[in-house]
Amino acid sequence: MRLVRRLSAALLLCCGIAGAQDYPAKPIRLVVPYPAGGPVDAIARIVSQQFQLGQTVIVESRSGAGGSVGADSVAKSAPDGYTMLIGNTGPMSINPELRANLGYDSIRDFSPVAWLTSAQMVLMVHPSLPVRSLQEWVALARKNPGELNYGSAGIGNTTHLGMELLQSMAKVKLVHVPYKGVAPAYVDLMSGQIATMFGNVSGPLAHIRAGRLRAVAVTGPKPSSVLPGVPRIGETYPGFELVTWMGIFVPARTPENIRSKLEGEFLRVLRMKEVQDKLVGLGNEIVAGNGEALVAMVRRERKLYGGIIKSAGIRAE
Repeated sequence: MRLVRRLSAALLLCCGIAGAQDYPAKPIRLVVPYPAGGPVDAIARIVSQQFQLGQTVIVESRSGAGGSVGADSVAKSAPDGYTMLIGNTGPMSINPELRANLGYDSIRDFSPVAWLTSAQMVLMVHPSLPVRSLQEWVALARKNPGELNYGSAGIGNTTHLGMELLQSMAKVKLVHVPYKGVAPAYVDLMSGQIATMFGNVSGPLAHIRAGRLRAVAVTGPKPSSVLPGVPRIGETYPGFELVTWMGIFVPARTPENIRSKLEGEFLRVLRMKEVQDKLVGLGNEIVAGNGEALVAMVRRERKLYGGIIKSAGIRAE
């Protein structure tokens, strides 16, 4: 019986090695859990176009439920390396803490491959608002409690949770106006329908540079490379740090030799100057972290956002 078990284990190991050597034998799908044409889709295409594993990478959009539809589809796919997810904060860090009966767990049901990029968020105001610093923003909010309104891309989005965290630390209260996506919120911010909001720095960057929006502060642990003169919120409120990110995941139980092969290829691509220039041009910072770094970051974020959601009493729509 022991001999049979040893032979079986050896056979499985050999099959796994052979599978990795032959992999990939057909095109690979990279699922974007958001609509085509957005920032996640753009990064997916920039990176996947440089793959050199002998097969095409097909970028496929599967949007819905704040990224959870696409993430769930990948979690339930065959763990063979032919279906990947480009995930970010929404489906991997926030939704598992916000939504009951999600259908997947972002740590248990995925194997992390590579941490691609990170990007800061920026606190913005309409130019007519008499605010040019975070201190003035806080003073105005305290002078007009419950009167200033802020937009977000939806309940539970980073644009919402970031403002909840800032309100808590600054001891101010604003009125939340949730939108169905960030684009209509930006439109209303530029028209003055709402006073302020957070946004991923890459999204409103052109509007900030054109003077249609005013940047007040950024959310990262260091100054923004694309908004170098804008102070960090953490300088005023130590401990405040929020960044968005993008990383690659495959279904749990994907053979380690296949996961490792994908990890190496993504890290190789991220070292290419052409790729770096394109990603930085969109307002991103190159991380090029391995799978271990990616899952460690997801664990930290789940703890952070879970705490904000609980303390603010936020419930999914």
